[in-house]
Parts: sequence; structure tokens; C-alpha cells
Amino acid sequence: MDMQGAAERADEILDSVLEEIEPDVHWVHGPTTTGGCIVTRRRTVMTVVSAQRRGSLLGVVDRFWRKGGYRMTAINNDMDFPAIYAKTRDGFQVTLIVADKGQVHFDVDSPCVRRSEVADSTSRATAFLDPEARLIPRPNIHSDFWSAGAPGVAAPGS
Repeated sequence: MDMQGAAERADEILDSVLEEIEPDVHWVHGPTTTGGCIVTRRRTVMTVVSAQRRGSLLGVVDRFWRKGGYRMTAINNDMDFPAIYAKTRDGFQVTLIVADKGQVHFDVDSPCVRRSEVADSTSRATAFLDPEARLIPRPNIHSDFWSAGAPGVAAPGS
């Protein structure tokens, strides 16, 4: 497998877990990076996930990854910054990290593969990101379910 093939496989992994989450969350692409012989693809969730709903989200992802045969390599049960680390059968490292303000990040690191050019992902993001933005902003999309109980989050149109 070359880096482009690894990037496409990483996109499949990311697409499948994000499609599993119900109700849907909105996300944007994070930067793709390459180094040595590894490719990393990233997705950042723009839906506000309240502290009260984080456990539900992590549970959905954990069950989906386990059902898919992923091997859990570490689980961080921190109340504010929980994370799940797992490995696929074909050697891809997958991570879900809850960061500042409850922003959820998914990363996939490939195993070592042959060097090649890597094209941008063809997966269509479900949230808007200003092309001029230098940084991905904090989560800013309200969900009646995922944002329940989050302070200072207004529903669209209010």
C-alpha cells in the first residue's frame, strides 16, 4: 500500500464511524499530514457535544469499533478530556479525543506504507469551514440531542 491508498483507507475508517453516530454530528476535515512512511487523516466535530452527552458519544464509538474487530489500546476516562485509542486489524491507529470546550477530534494514523503523493480527501464535510480560516474554530453547531445541557449554546434561529 502507498500513502494515497493509506489515506483512502483512513477516510473509510473515519466515514464509517461518523456515519454510525445518531443523531448526526457535523464535522470538518482537519489537516492531513505525512511523515516518513505514515499518513494521518483528521476530522473535527463542529457539533457542540455537552459534558452530559460525551459518555453517550464515546459509548457509541467504543461499541462500533469493538464490533468492527478493533483492538482497544487505551481508554482515558478523564471527565473533561476523555479519549479512546484503538487499532484496526490492518494496523491503522484510530483515536477519538475530547478536547477544550468539548470539541471532538477523530484521527487515523496509517501503518508504515510506501511514499507517494497524497490527494485531499474526497469525503464531503458536513459543516462549513471558512477556506481562509487558519484554525478550526471551537464547536459552534447546536444539536437538540448532543448539545443538551451545554451552557451558552443557542439553537439556530434563536
